[in-house]
Amino acid sequence: MSVLLNPYLNFRGDARAAMEFYAGVFGGELSLSTFGEMHASEDPADQDRVMHGRLDGPDGLVLMGSDAPSSMAVTPPSGFAVSLSGDDEAVLRGWWDALCDGGAVTLPLERAPWGDSFGMVTDRFGVDWMVDIAGAQPAAS
Repeated sequence: MSVLLNPYLNFRGDARAAMEFYAGVFGGELSLSTFGEMHASEDPADQDRVMHGRLDGPDGLVLMGSDAPSSMAVTPPSGFAVSLSGDDEAVLRGWWDALCDGGAVTLPLERAPWGDSFGMVTDRFGVDWMVDIAGAQPAAS
């Protein structure tokens, strides 16, 4: 049996747009279910909102999200970021560029003191992301 830890993002009415945006960024297969399809809310305002969305991307990437029903409060994310890291510079830079589209760069993606390339961005949906691209490893002596 395996265990996964993956982000689950909450939105107020724009989960569909956000999850479709992330599918465009990361690729993979996106599935969305609405409150109406699942008979999960009697509030007419919730019927077309996303009750559950799941993006299964490459290399085991899983991102989930939903709209909070009208009866629940949504607090903007604070105090955490979704972190993407690895050594595939082309893939990670591509994701970085896509996440920056319409977002706000907090820290440009540049060489960091520890040798990796590192950057932080808040995307157009208010989600904070960190990208860390592993730097060249020192030669073995």
